[in-house]
Amino acid sequence: MTETPATLSHFIHGKEVAGTSGRFGDVFNPATGQISGRLPLASPAEVTHAIDIAAEAFKAWAVVTPLHRARVMFKFKALLEQHADEIALAITREHGKVLSDARGEVTRGIEVVEFACGIPHLLKGEHSMNVGSGVDSYSEYSPLGVVAGITPFNFPCMVPMWMFPIAIVCGNTFILKPSERDPTPPMLLARLLTQAGLPDGVFNVVHGDKEAVDALLDDPRVQAVSFVGSTPIAEYIYARGSAAGKRVQALGGAKNHMVVMPDADLDQAANALLGAGYGSAGERCMAISVAVCVGDATADALIAKLKPMVENLRVGAGHAGDPDMGPLITRQHRDKVRGYVDLGVTEGAHLVVDGRDLKVPGCDEGFFLGGCLFDHVSADMRVYREEIFGPVLCVVRTKDFDEAVALVNAHEYGNGTAIFTRDGDAARQFAHGIQVGMVGINVPIPVPMAFHSFGGWKRSLFGPLHMHGPDGVRFYTRLKTITARWPTGIRAGAEFSMPTMK
Repeated sequence: MTETPATLSHFIHGKEVAGTSGRFGDVFNPATGQISGRLPLASPAEVTHAIDIAAEAFKAWAVVTPLHRARVMFKFKALLEQHADEIALAITREHGKVLSDARGEVTRGIEVVEFACGIPHLLKGEHSMNVGSGVDSYSEYSPLGVVAGITPFNFPCMVPMWMFPIAIVCGNTFILKPSERDPTPPMLLARLLTQAGLPDGVFNVVHGDKEAVDALLDDPRVQAVSFVGSTPIAEYIYARGSAAGKRVQALGGAKNHMVVMPDADLDQAANALLGAGYGSAGERCMAISVAVCVGDATADALIAKLKPMVENLRVGAGHAGDPDMGPLITRQHRDKVRGYVDLGVTEGAHLVVDGRDLKVPGCDEGFFLGGCLFDHVSADMRVYREEIFGPVLCVVRTKDFDEAVALVNAHEYGNGTAIFTRDGDAARQFAHGIQVGMVGINVPIPVPMAFHSFGGWKRSLFGPLHMHGPDGVRFYTRLKTITARWPTGIRAGAEFSMPTMK
């Protein structure tokens, strides 16, 4: 049955606002290949209007007490829990991931909201009495002003919630430019924030493409920009935003390795690779896309376990039945990933499982690709070097632990990695010697909890501060240090030397 496309809106000053640019983009249901919505693409003038609204709202919101801001977040958290299934279904319909995965995404987003509820404690500064005779010093955290988030298609709910809850409770106002691929979940979040009592204009959603992004990057009133996406775009966001004097955190691509040691529990390792490599059709920045097997015997045994598991992956529409994996986000991206599989064969890798010709009954026009598994992949191959962002797992063989570590450290990306082993010494060496921002030990996807910070190293992150956790609070505030003296009867003359505390 053909779906009737819905015309979507922006969300500005507490209400849905029709686009006026005359430009629209299509939103698809990836499982059917049908257009499900028409999305307005904002003009620079529309973005400027949203910034006007956010800048005006900041004047009042910045002086609201942290306790009151936290109470809004508590109400928002309760509403999110009530509407979690509705949000998850919207994610599945526009992104394609299976419902259980979508529910997990909502849950991980709620955890950051929960962390943000502790903002009265998180904003406490430091105080030192009598740093000098009659002199006290103390610090405080001030909001930045208008801040913006530019978020990817693969987590249309969770990644925005890595950003705006902390930004808002710190006293900033926020403009979200979500992905054009799955814009409905962020709109649901905007409505729930209003229901929670957030004042109009504090949170705004502007849909768009590069025109909208550049308008946010260039407007001097936008003080900070958070971004998650590919490395080329992250570099662009970081360079242009920084040149405009903004604070920028730009999270880019990944090529996450999982080192499998000879002593690893191979059943555990195979199950971990199946979920981490093929969950969400591999469209995760923390997906494991390379299994590094130490020794040929380890690789042979692991491949023997993985091959039937990958062949038997249940692939289908995310909201129907109980599939393991849904479609990819667009036809173009599906074709790009399939092209990487073609390339891997050409480069000489051994294609153990070929999912290129998968057909899903009743979803002939959907953007599906079956799980693909390569063995004997080498570091000079493009399928190893480049981020594929699809259900493709590459197995690389190394002769020993040191070669495995050197392989991981030589890669340009440093987002996440894992090691599976029973050897505590190997695990400790790996954790401390690996040049990657997030490390798992017998944990395949080491995404930190909300009260820790998320971010990679090398070309996986541009900017000094990671997302959510303590770094999130630091990113969305300015530190101010105050030194005070209240003299009683002291009449000192002018001092021309560097001040010291005597």
